[in-house]
Amino acid sequence: MHNTAQAGTSLSPEHACPIDPVVDMVFSRWTTPILWALNEFGLQRFVELERRIPTITPKVLTQRLRQLERDGLVIRTYHAEVPPRVEYEISPLGRSLEPVFATLQNWADANMPEVEQARLRHDATPVKPRRTGS
Repeated sequence: MHNTAQAGTSLSPEHACPIDPVVDMVFSRWTTPILWALNEFGLQRFVELERRIPTITPKVLTQRLRQLERDGLVIRTYHAEVPPRVEYEISPLGRSLEPVFATLQNWADANMPEVEQARLRHDATPVKPRRTGS
């Protein structure tokens, strides 16, 4: 990595961390489970996504799907039938995130036990008062 900051200048968050917009788009609440479900299980109807992500509300699922469609990560297909049918699938752009998800899954498999142990150690340690500057 390189530092593009000039001495004495402050950078916007996007320039301070160039992946921030991607993290915000892909890893915001509910977006990751939706993308993961579509990548893992393929074409799905709204009710199928609701079943796979049972803690999401229909309103939030609708909002997130619209945003993902707007961002080009999800394709929405409307079938003019009786009754109408709508299906969602991950787009090629969304599928290009598959290596990122695989890397995160590998990291989780390898490291979450250690994270859990660290949390247990931390939570078992009495909180020490912090010194404040005068």
